[in-house]
Amino acid sequence: MKSPTTNANLKPRRITRRAMVLGGIQGLVIGGLAWRMRDLQVNQSSQYRLLSDENRIRDRLLLPERGLIFDRNGLPLAENLPNYRIVMIREQAGDAEAVLAELARIIDLPYARRREITRNMRRFGPSKKVPVVEQLSWEDFARVSANAPALPGIITEVGLNRNYPMQEDYSHIIGYVGPVSDTDLARFEDPDQIILSPGFQIGKTGIERQKGAVLRGVAGTRRVEVNAVGRVMRELGRNDPLKGADLQLTIDHDLQHYAQYRLKGESAAAVVMDIHSGDVRAMASTPGFDPNKFIHGITATYWNSLIENDYRPLADKSISGAYPPGSTVKMITALAALKEGVVDPEEEIMCRGYIEVGNRRFHCWKRGGHGRMNLTSGLKHSCDVYYYEISQRIGIEKMAEMARRFGFGAKPPLPLPSLSSGLAPNKQWKFDRYNEEWRIGDTLNAAIGQGFVLASPMQLAVMTARIASGRAVQPRLIQRTNGVAEPVERAAEIPVDKAHLDLVKLGMYRVTNETRGTAYRTRINEPSMAMAGKTGTAQVRGISTAQREAGLDNEETPWKYRDHALYVGFAPYDNPRYAISVVIEHGGSGSGAAAPVARDIMLRALYGTRPPLSAYPRTLWPEIREQQANEPPPNPNLRPASSGSDRA
Repeated sequence: MKSPTTNANLKPRRITRRAMVLGGIQGLVIGGLAWRMRDLQVNQSSQYRLLSDENRIRDRLLLPERGLIFDRNGLPLAENLPNYRIVMIREQAGDAEAVLAELARIIDLPYARRREITRNMRRFGPSKKVPVVEQLSWEDFARVSANAPALPGIITEVGLNRNYPMQEDYSHIIGYVGPVSDTDLARFEDPDQIILSPGFQIGKTGIERQKGAVLRGVAGTRRVEVNAVGRVMRELGRNDPLKGADLQLTIDHDLQHYAQYRLKGESAAAVVMDIHSGDVRAMASTPGFDPNKFIHGITATYWNSLIENDYRPLADKSISGAYPPGSTVKMITALAALKEGVVDPEEEIMCRGYIEVGNRRFHCWKRGGHGRMNLTSGLKHSCDVYYYEISQRIGIEKMAEMARRFGFGAKPPLPLPSLSSGLAPNKQWKFDRYNEEWRIGDTLNAAIGQGFVLASPMQLAVMTARIASGRAVQPRLIQRTNGVAEPVERAAEIPVDKAHLDLVKLGMYRVTNETRGTAYRTRINEPSMAMAGKTGTAQVRGISTAQREAGLDNEETPWKYRDHALYVGFAPYDNPRYAISVVIEHGGSGSGAAAPVARDIMLRALYGTRPPLSAYPRTLWPEIREQQANEPPPNPNLRPASSGSDRA
């Protein structure tokens, strides 16, 4: 009977011991929780407050306005126009496809375009603005804005759209902008957030590309508070973006527009350059294209019309075209001969229509020959035999050295892509390029601008400017950046005897202003504006003896086999101001095709407006009168610059 009593006495003790264990465990748990709560609320409060803010605060990138581009007189060449558009943020939309389908009931939004938008949203991430529609009409914009509460993630914006009011006139110089592609991104080692922004447009060609970093500006930020579904509740702060720099070019729009008109219908280029400052006043290349068609994606039809055109409208022939300079290089050959002392200016060389070197006959362009020629008459009549003879005395190394002094073989320092360096060949170049020795025939061909010698129209203009000024002038395309004038340094003198330059300039004067000079018919009739120049005709294929004897008719030859027509010149002769070069692909003769164009463009530059008939030879007045009657007015898209632009 004692045993139950003993068990009853022990039971309370067991309960008390168990309670103590449980209480201890509970105390530890409560203590741990208290310590953790204190750690979260005190020690880590700033970190979790930041995380909380990040859940409701967003930093939005503000894209800057692209800098504008003007001509030298302040006329707009690249501008920004209002663009009514719709963008979408996927994280705010929920079911993006359903929202886009609802949007398609309000405006025209094809299914293929909706699929493209959803792909872009996956590419750029859920928080990025992805363009849906650009360049909406005001009516469509208003309808979408009115229905915005029922379209989550859809945002209506008034952005800026690039526009080129001069269209073809500057298609090669200014270029165009377009959406950023993977190829564009590969150009940047560490692209900034502006470039990575959906819908951002980057310069693709021309100044828009080469000066892209200057024109682009600096992005700003906008800090906003959003609710649980991502809708913006209020703006907390902002750093405004910095607009891109405005650029003012050295180009004169009236002259550029006229040069494009004068070359219309040809595959050609012309450059007009101030021989003192190097300012490029005109840089025409035809045919051109409408850069506005590239901004939001070009149609296949228009693209095919460009790439299938034999005249290559996408190529800027003024800087990227590399042509045999033909007889326009004879001034360089003459200067090299004078410098080396291998010819006396009055020495006469007999031209019988050809010269024999070894077992090969090198022909002059005049089959019967020119008779006796000295240095200036050799230029006047463009006698090939005279230059064949003196080139053998000089040698190719000295000829190439002189050509480089006048700009051949080096890219002009211009902010443009696809610049050609041309070619001033020598013995080492041929060995490196073809693993062949230089031959005497190569020297004779180089002396008259054939064979391996190549130059762009810009390089020919530089050469002419240096002959006229005696200084190593370089072309210049940017006049001002944000209203601040770019510095112009006086070019150093070229290490060539002034007397030698005067002789060459005299020969160029005789070309244009003396009877039987190759450009006499296209002279300027006003004595104070007389132009000195040189014609050139460059073969693009070999001519057999049989073809030479039969005579070649350019009009009957397929276009791509016709000779290139060239002309270079400067004016006024007594006080040079401008240099010009004109190249017309497969145009025939320099005197017949290129020289008249050069004269007309030069007169426009000298007068600053349409020249009077008295500036032309009287025999040409009926022709010029008809030409001027058909001349178009200034570009109809021209609008005055805004009050904030800078004028020179």
